[in-house]
Amino acid sequence: MTFSLSVDDGEFLVKLARKAMESYVTRRVKITVPPGTSQNLLTKCGVFVTLEKIVSGVSERELRGCIGRPLPDIPLVEATIDSAIDSCSQDPRFSPIKPAELERIVVEVSVLTPPELITVDDPKKYPMRIKVGVHGLLVERGWNRGLLLPQVPVEWGWNEEEFLGQCCVKAGLPPSEWLKKTTKIFKFEGLVFQELEPNAGIVQRDLSTEKSR
Repeated sequence: MTFSLSVDDGEFLVKLARKAMESYVTRRVKITVPPGTSQNLLTKCGVFVTLEKIVSGVSERELRGCIGRPLPDIPLVEATIDSAIDSCSQDPRFSPIKPAELERIVVEVSVLTPPELITVDDPKKYPMRIKVGVHGLLVERGWNRGLLLPQVPVEWGWNEEEFLGQCCVKAGLPPSEWLKKTTKIFKFEGLVFQELEPNAGIVQRDLSTEKSR
């Protein structure tokens, strides 16, 4: 991944995402980019904000929202604010987050490289061109489109073929659709920063280490 962020940058983005979420959930106000924001964070970059709700203890969580911008169309800080607001209020899979839930929400920010089209002479070679714990995937076929972040196959214990199949399912396609030459497969990488607990303990996730556990 050519674009790099420091742990301080990642912590800034996670706190920014939380502030954007809390401001919108409690007051329906969209925050603005903080003055003095690092120039590195003004770079146009793709990003996703994932929100999980603690349901038992600290380790047991359930997805509560995940929306982002896969393409580097706007500055990273702006994309983070927009994605945080959309994740807490616009994810069609969930009802909008309520103020009473905020103290149980864990925030994760994934900063993405631009999607790269994978070219192969035989679709059966796709698994050899991707790596679980490193790559996220974007599948396109006609109007169907599905994206899975790099951490998803690690969390579910999928291998490369399962990852491809599940990304097809995310796109509303049969899991074997990646074997068709008319299906486009893109890969990207990500830097993932996450709260260990709500509003506390921000760390950068090492997906390759998690995969080996």
